[in-house]
Amino acid sequence: MRHPRTLTALGAALVLTLAACGDPGSADGGTADGGSAATSAPADGGTSAAAAACEPIAGDQLVVLEDDQDLQTVDNVIPAVHASDAEPAMIAALDAVSASLDTEALIELNRQVDVERSTSSEAAAAYFEEAGIEVEDTSGSGDVVVGAGNFSESATLAELYALALTEAGYTTEVRTIGNRETYEPALESGELTVVPEYVGTLTEFLNLKVNGADAEARASSDLEATTEALRELGEEVGLTFGEPSEAADQNAYAVTTAFADEYAVTTLSELAETCGGGVVLGGPPECPDRPFCQPGLEETYGLTISEFVSLDAGGPLTKQALTSGEVSLGMVFSSDAALAEE
Repeated sequence: MRHPRTLTALGAALVLTLAACGDPGSADGGTADGGSAATSAPADGGTSAAAAACEPIAGDQLVVLEDDQDLQTVDNVIPAVHASDAEPAMIAALDAVSASLDTEALIELNRQVDVERSTSSEAAAAYFEEAGIEVEDTSGSGDVVVGAGNFSESATLAELYALALTEAGYTTEVRTIGNRETYEPALESGELTVVPEYVGTLTEFLNLKVNGADAEARASSDLEATTEALRELGEEVGLTFGEPSEAADQNAYAVTTAFADEYAVTTLSELAETCGGGVVLGGPPECPDRPFCQPGLEETYGLTISEFVSLDAGGPLTKQALTSGEVSLGMVFSSDAALAEE
């Protein structure tokens, strides 16, 4: 995965519009080979005849099923700051960015960069103006280095932070510095001043660093509790944090809209109830061993995985397998650029 992450409930309204990868006409409820589905959802919502498997159904659009039992831990975007450099004007500027962001805005920013091929700085500048981000405390001074991870979403968020910090009076530089194992120590040392981070992921990263490999998990589906744990762990290593945004970049599970319509499912609970005979799951090779992937789907939801297909982490292989009808359920990312509505 680009980084380990999880999902707040997005609901079934997020529709993923892709290039037509399935067979012509397959989005009307046909299977991958153009025939009808092997089973359909029972009229009563699915328990009397639910022992049958739900076969994959090809289609050109995907929909995220709601994680209604909170399998995934929260992973909202949050500014992480080198504590000794933190000033009120700096935190206020970063919080102004957080207040403007939700997941739909993050998806659109990713679409501008990953699909429309704008640069991260161009996309950030356009959003900063359109969102009307206001930085009220302009008393900041001195140099600030904003770090970015080695993927486009992090780079765009870093550019947004830099714009707000510039408005606050700071001289800013954006520096891409690799993965978390590289940039987190640089943030601790003060080589970097601030980095866009993810609440649940960083909580567990610091938890293992501070408390050892066998530490009990501190991240959960509760944003307030996880953020509190993150702040406590941050104090141990010299980090402080702004406010988390509503925007989240987490693991999510998608089906084609044709599949969702055929079996009348909008949540993972409904999927488990309706598809008692099992579904074909596609995801990264490590999915069968990861608690928030196959084991979590089986234990939290009672979902029967009849077959696992090793693909990638929310990438083109998984999307292709879903739209072509190779798998029923696939792991995607909640802020994927392709989730932008047309």
